[in-house]
Amino acid sequence: MAIKTLVVDGDATHTKEIAKSFVSSSSIEVKSVHTKDEALKQIEESDVIVLNMLLNGMDSYELLKVIRKNYKDKIIIATSEFISADMMESISSYQINYFIKKPFDTTSLEDIIFALYSRHTNTPLENENELKLEITNLLHNLGIPSHIKGYNYIRDGVEMLYKDASLVGSITKELYPSIASTYDTTSSRVERAIRHAIEVSWVRGDYNLMEELFGNSIDYDRSKPTNSEFIVTLADRLKLNGKFV
Repeated sequence: MAIKTLVVDGDATHTKEIAKSFVSSSSIEVKSVHTKDEALKQIEESDVIVLNMLLNGMDSYELLKVIRKNYKDKIIIATSEFISADMMESISSYQINYFIKKPFDTTSLEDIIFALYSRHTNTPLENENELKLEITNLLHNLGIPSHIKGYNYIRDGVEMLYKDASLVGSITKELYPSIASTYDTTSSRVERAIRHAIEVSWVRGDYNLMEELFGNSIDYDRSKPTNSEFIVTLADRLKLNGKFV
C-alpha cells in the first residue's frame, strides 16, 4: 500500500517536479495542490503532508491549525526557502514531524517520508532506510544543502563506508569511482563536488556539532577536514550510535 503524500506549495514548478519524480513509485503516491482551500479537500485521504510555510499570507499556519485540530495522526513535513528563529518557534506548537529547507532533492524527501511513516505507524522498516535518514539528518545539521551535487555524493559515500570499512584506505581508488559510476560522472568531479559541499558546510553548519565531530582531529579555526576525514568521521559517528547493525 502506497504512502499517500500531499504536497502543498504555491510553486507549481516545484510541485510538478516532485510529482514527476515519484510517478513510477509503487511505495509513495504524491498529489500536489497550491492553495490552502485545495489542500483542505485532500487532507483526510493523505498520510503525509509536505507543507511550504510560505503560502499566501497566513494560509500555512491556518492549515496547520486545521490539521492538528481535526487530523492529529497526520505526518507533517514543513518546508521553507527561508528559516528564522521566529518561524521555528511559531511552528513548534504544531508538532511538526520534520523540517526540511528548500530546495531539497526528492531522494532525501523519499527517505524522510519512509522513516517517519514507519515510526508513526510502527511499521517495520529496513535498517537501510533508517540509516539513510540518519545520514540525511547529519548532513542537514552540518549545513549542506540537499540540492548541490556534493550532498548526494557525501550521502552515498558515508553509506558505503558505513557498510564496508575496508574502503577507508581506498576512497580515491574505489569509493569515488563507484559514486561516479552511479551518477554518470567522473571521479575528479565527485571529489571537487564533495570538497565544495564541505566548504559550504564550514560556513553554514552547526558550530557545536562541527566541534563535536571534528574538533579532535583538526584545527577548526584554521582548516577544514579533507574529503576522506569528513566522510570517515560521519560514518564512524553513525557506527557509534549503533542503530543499524
